[in-house]
Amino acid sequence: MATIAPEWHEPRSLDGVLSLRAEHGDEATIIAGGSFLGIIMNQKFFAPTRLVALRNVPDLAYIEAGDGVLRLGAMATHRAVERSEVVKDGWTALAFNFSVVASPRVRNQATVGGVVADADYASDPPSMLAALGARVVARSVRGEREVPMEEFVLGHYETALADDELVTEVRVPHSDGRSVYRKFRSRSSEDRPCVSVAAADFGGRESGVGSREKQLRVVVGAVAERPQYFPEVCALAEGERLDGELAAEIGRRYAEEIDPISDSRGSARYRRRVIAVEVRRALEDLSRG
Repeated sequence: MATIAPEWHEPRSLDGVLSLRAEHGDEATIIAGGSFLGIIMNQKFFAPTRLVALRNVPDLAYIEAGDGVLRLGAMATHRAVERSEVVKDGWTALAFNFSVVASPRVRNQATVGGVVADADYASDPPSMLAALGARVVARSVRGEREVPMEEFVLGHYETALADDELVTEVRVPHSDGRSVYRKFRSRSSEDRPCVSVAAADFGGRESGVGSREKQLRVVVGAVAERPQYFPEVCALAEGERLDGELAAEIGRRYAEEIDPISDSRGSARYRRRVIAVEVRRALEDLSRG
C-alpha cells in the first residue's frame, strides 16, 4: 500500500503556526530542526498527517540575556548555544551540555525547542535545564504560560504542552553558584548517555551569620522516562559542607530512589551502580569550584 505524504505547511508568522495548532491540535506536527522527527518517521514509528515547518517563522532563533535570565529561542540550534559567548560567560555548564550532544552535524540542525518538546529520555539538555531551574514558554492563541522544566516532561515523549500550544522559548535563570554536567557512555560508539547527571548549587536563604546557604539541585537523565530530581535528597546538603562522604551519601540515595530502565546502553542493575558513582563525582566536581 502506498504511503500517503503528510500535508505540508510553511507559515511565515508565529500567529500562522498558532492558528494551525488551534485548528488541528497535535495533528499539526511541528518540525523545527527535524533531527529527531526525521528518524522516527524513517523508522516508521510515526506517520504524521500534517507537518508545520518553522523555518520561515522570523525571530525564533535568538540567544539573549538580560535581567539575570538567559532566553533561548525555540529555533536556536544546539551549535549556536554551544558557541554563544553569552552562554559561555554566564551559563558555562549549559554551553558544555549542548556541546556534547551527538555530532556537529546533528547540533547544526537540532533546535532548543525541538529537544525540549520531543521529551526523549536519552537527550542531554533536559536534565541540565531542569537542574538550572529553567522554564519552558508555551504559546497558543489563548496566550502564553511558563512551565518549570522539571514539570514539563511527563513521560516517554510526553510533555505538559496542550494540543494547541507551541514551545517558543526556554528561560534559564542566572546563578552565582557552580553547575556541572557529566555524561557517562557505556559504549564508545554511542553518542547518547547511559546515565547523565546535571548538578547545580544556588544561593539559598540567609544564614545566621549573614552569608547565604547553598541550595543543591541534582537531576539524573537517560535512566527513566523523565529526568529524575529528588529535592528531599538534595536537602541533605543544606547547611552542610559538601565533602566526599556527603557526596557519596547523596549518590547512594539517588541510586535507591530511581527505578532505572534497561535498554541497549545498560541494564537497570548496571545503571543503578553508575548513578551512585556519577552523582558522587558530579558533587565532587561542584565542591572543587
